Amino acid sequence: MVVKKLDYLQWICAVAVFIFFVFVFQMFLPLSNVEKDGAGFLKQKDDDFEGELKNLFQEISGLDFGEGVKFEPTKLLLKFQKEHKDFDYLAFGGSRKVVRFGHRNPQLAFVFADLLADPHQVLMVTVAAALRAIGYEIEVYSLEDGPVHDVWKNIGVPVNIVDANNDTKIIIDWPNYGAILVNSLEAKDAISGLLQEPFKSLPLIWTIQEKTLATRFKKYVSDDQIQMIDDWKAVFNRATVVVFPNHALPMYYAAFDAGNYFVIPGFPFKACKVDKSMTVFEENIRGNMNFGANDLVIAITGSQFLYKGIWVEHALVLQALSPLLAEFNVADNASQRLRIIMLSHHLNGNYSAAIEEIASNLNYPSGTVNHAAIDDEDDVHKILSIADIVIYGSFLEEQSFPDILIKAMCFEKPIIAPDLTVIKKYVDDKVNGYLFPKRNMEVLTQIMLQLVSNGKISSLGRNIASIGKHTAKNMMVLESVEGYASLIENVINLPSEVASPRAVTEIPSNYKTEWQWHYFEDIADSKYVNRTLRIHHFLNKLENRLNRTLKNSFADASADDTFLYSIWEEEKSIQTAFAKKRREDGELRDRSELPRGTWEEVYRSARKADRNKNDLHERDDGELERTGQPLCIYEPYFGQGAWPFLHNGSLYRGLGLSSKGRRSRTDDIDAPSRLPLLSIPYYRDALGDFGALFAIANRIDRIHKNSWIGFSSWRATAKKACFVSLSKAAEVALLDNIQARRHGDALYFWVRMDKDPRNPMQQDFWTFCDSINAGNCKFAFSEALKKMYGVNDNSTYVPPMPVDGDSWSVMNSWSLPTKSFLEFVMFSRMFVNALDAQIYEEHQQSGFCYLSLSKDKHCYSRVLELLINVWAYHSARRMVYINPTTGTLEEQHNYKTRRGKMWIKWFNYKTLKSMDEDLAEEADSDHPKRRWLWPSTGEVFWQGMYEKERNQMRQQKEKRKQKSKDKIQRIKNRTHQKVIGKYVKPPPDNETVL
Repeated sequence: MVVKKLDYLQWICAVAVFIFFVFVFQMFLPLSNVEKDGAGFLKQKDDDFEGELKNLFQEISGLDFGEGVKFEPTKLLLKFQKEHKDFDYLAFGGSRKVVRFGHRNPQLAFVFADLLADPHQVLMVTVAAALRAIGYEIEVYSLEDGPVHDVWKNIGVPVNIVDANNDTKIIIDWPNYGAILVNSLEAKDAISGLLQEPFKSLPLIWTIQEKTLATRFKKYVSDDQIQMIDDWKAVFNRATVVVFPNHALPMYYAAFDAGNYFVIPGFPFKACKVDKSMTVFEENIRGNMNFGANDLVIAITGSQFLYKGIWVEHALVLQALSPLLAEFNVADNASQRLRIIMLSHHLNGNYSAAIEEIASNLNYPSGTVNHAAIDDEDDVHKILSIADIVIYGSFLEEQSFPDILIKAMCFEKPIIAPDLTVIKKYVDDKVNGYLFPKRNMEVLTQIMLQLVSNGKISSLGRNIASIGKHTAKNMMVLESVEGYASLIENVINLPSEVASPRAVTEIPSNYKTEWQWHYFEDIADSKYVNRTLRIHHFLNKLENRLNRTLKNSFADASADDTFLYSIWEEEKSIQTAFAKKRREDGELRDRSELPRGTWEEVYRSARKADRNKNDLHERDDGELERTGQPLCIYEPYFGQGAWPFLHNGSLYRGLGLSSKGRRSRTDDIDAPSRLPLLSIPYYRDALGDFGALFAIANRIDRIHKNSWIGFSSWRATAKKACFVSLSKAAEVALLDNIQARRHGDALYFWVRMDKDPRNPMQQDFWTFCDSINAGNCKFAFSEALKKMYGVNDNSTYVPPMPVDGDSWSVMNSWSLPTKSFLEFVMFSRMFVNALDAQIYEEHQQSGFCYLSLSKDKHCYSRVLELLINVWAYHSARRMVYINPTTGTLEEQHNYKTRRGKMWIKWFNYKTLKSMDEDLAEEADSDHPKRRWLWPSTGEVFWQGMYEKERNQMRQQKEKRKQKSKDKIQRIKNRTHQKVIGKYVKPPPDNETVL
């Protein structure tokens, strides 16, 4: 009984302690409700109110206001530390090293919603100029043109204006860029295109400077606009890094956080653009606020966060300013007066009431202290333009320098701030501003009495404000420029043919000391856009578009329901009639004798029905047109992002490498259904477009009926600067040459190696292959060929590819006779199997392979891209280049000059066929348990399989005959019952029996 009583008392004590800690936690919670807890404090009106303030501040002097409100990109930093390594001398198994060739500069894409003038364009121009100085090449894409177009051209950056009315119309070769920087919320349409494969893995940096979307999030939640929220969350999740210019914005966007937020402090403000007076409309603004022209206006601002200590801070600052009242004649309304404006980001009326209550308790005359809620940049500019002094009244240790103080300094206003760590970094006391200890408010009073003399700002104060403006004009340029350069360095993955940019520390000092305002001198102030207002319009347009879509879908669904119901009723009546007819036919069949067939006829009919099953579909126009032409060109693609680059003519046919993301209302081929190997993501990515060749070759007679076959990469269509897809003239020329057989069994290709942007040095075949495969192309080829042919030799041998002034095929864009294509696939399957055997284990476990400098899902694809050249040259095929624009043909590597240079015996059809049959026999007979890729890449067939199938059919036939004989014998040997009596037919009824 005593034990139970003690347990009960312990439980009561535990609950009491828990409630006490919850109460203490709520008292100092940074984002607690201010109005309720502040009510008792605001109602104090005793005579010793100032003493109460001092005692209260002493009691909480140990408290760090807003403690815990801190943003740290922990996940992102850990990710950078884990992934960022030096791959230049990375060894694989201690035998191979990867090498960077660096034949071209890394490329970046800057994407804007428009090219209208605003401070963010100044930021990006400054960053771009610094990045170009350390080796980056930059290209700008914008959804709308503007006056900044000329600025980008002046610094040597090409500009492209793209149409974003429909996401599928944005035709940009995104993989050509090492990283993509998207600026502003308005550029969402460009990001939406990057949500689809094959662009989902590209590094994407999205910079956001506005909190407009964050303020609308509550509205979306209250209005139950789930689709809008999910749409924005998908965009935030897609970004590799979301960059904010200060540490407050990540807090506002916490609802969208996917662990990819990052802060790069520093932002140029329009107020710092030029040395013009910013108070042209000061008198009008003062008049609208009922302020006199000679009134001394003090603006008190603070942190963007709302926390408990904010009320104490307001009261302490106002208490420190109260001695200034003696400088003014309060009784005379016509004379100069003191005006104090408390700026805040909180728009509720309770905040204003709280400020008035504090001012009243501190004996400020009515109307002296006012609250101004600031919602956008225009509100801030209006208040700062009329203020004579700006005081930062928050004691919260911020992570970045307050933006509003920079703006005040740009307006050439003297600033006074507590000695917070981040403020002391940029403000020197009595040099470009004033500092006071946050726990000694008397210093603030002394500063104010020194700064204000006879109701005016002292000359010392004006000098300090002038120096402050010069400081603010180029504040945090270094942090911003180096921040973006370091971030890009951590995010970007450069191929081996791309040079590494120089170190961030090598950025010239002139790019790190000032914002590049001088490029914008010719742009008038009136042309600067109100970005906040434009984003509001953009969000309104998005919401209206979503609402229309939902209404249309609802209306369509209602109409479809009615239409489907009528179809269902009709189908139901048809099925009922069919069921009735089947029942009647069955009854008639049971009453009539049917001719009995043999089992062979039944089996033959079943096999014939199975063969014809796939032909019972309605053929579209493209398939019908394709049947009568000699050539069909297949375009492999992966994902919806590649759709804009595909052709729609009857000469072409899409080939989806994934069951998802295939085009609707087309006869595109589903590659994984033809080759199950491609349903494994590892091999789909590692093989790339080459996997499409295996999918088509597998039981090719079921899908391809043409005498010639071709392949074309969507990347070749995307690279308009150096490649183009076949024009109509080139298509006609190609078909004419194929039908006329002018070059016989030839390889036609239309993308040449010497025009490839990866080959600016015009290298020979093997050097180019090494440069795009981290220096290990020849080694990979040699090892694969030695494994294929069973050669035991430690030397590196590769087939010679002569340097004769001609070019080679790249980008998997070529055409072959179908018979030759099957021979090439037979060779390729063995080559890929040998290549996979030496790379798979390391690549699968670590994500690295010696053909790339970084983690690369497409490890095999760059070697396989060039394999067609080796096979065509050494199998004695003629190689013909067709100009994709004009259609003119030019034979490469003349057949007569190849004598003595080709490895014909290694690429002879009989040799390859014998090797293929050996592999097929091993796969069919032994069924090896080791991991073996070859059987999964296509058909497994050898001559013995004919005999095996024939023997199986013979055995099954003999077995059926034996079963039939046994059945007949059982019937004969069955015991029969003897006849009991003889049946006598009775006489007719009309006959008399005698």
